[in-house]
Amino acid sequence: MRIVVVVLLAVNALFFIWSRGWLDAVTGLPAQGGREPQRVAAQQHPERIQPLAASAAVAAAQRSCLELGPLEGDAALAAAQAALKTAGAEAQVRSSEQAGVWVVATIKLADPEFRARKEATYTGLHLKFEPLEGLPAEQPAFVLSKHASQAEAAAQAENFDKRGLKGLRVLALKAPLTRHTLVINQADGLLAAKLKASKDAALAAGFKACSAAPAASAANS
Repeated sequence: MRIVVVVLLAVNALFFIWSRGWLDAVTGLPAQGGREPQRVAAQQHPERIQPLAASAAVAAAQRSCLELGPLEGDAALAAAQAALKTAGAEAQVRSSEQAGVWVVATIKLADPEFRARKEATYTGLHLKFEPLEGLPAEQPAFVLSKHASQAEAAAQAENFDKRGLKGLRVLALKAPLTRHTLVINQADGLLAAKLKASKDAALAAGFKACSAAPAASAANS
């Protein structure tokens, strides 16, 4: 009889210890079972959680094609891609090359009398010319021709030289530029709203509906 009493006391003592959670690490059986009160304690403002209305759920599930751009230059592209990555979005890149503008221009014509003589010469040769604009440091001067590449401008300057027109130079009026457009083919409603509301300067160009289906050769970001 004494043995039975001792066993019962030992069992009760073990149960008491286990029920307090003191043996959780040893037994692997948590006293709290599946309740896991620590999860409830870890919630952040659970009262703010609201179920989506049916209309909002439908809007969130809708997919649309969005595009951002044009972005001028590789630096702008890299900044926009980094901003999209932070927002958890990926986009395709469509790029196009914008030709530069090179001109064959005179030397600086600061002397009014010398400038007048040049005007008379070009007029007598039936050459079209116009004042140089966009390069303040190189003005005043005349532009005799415009070209899409430096090589074309250099070739024309050589032709002018053969005709006896001296004092000409090739200037880059506008450097060639690569323009990029970022395309998200299947943006859900939540992502679309998030991107359109973004205040990130790299996305300042703003997202809009895709103007056309992305080309098959578009490069993935």
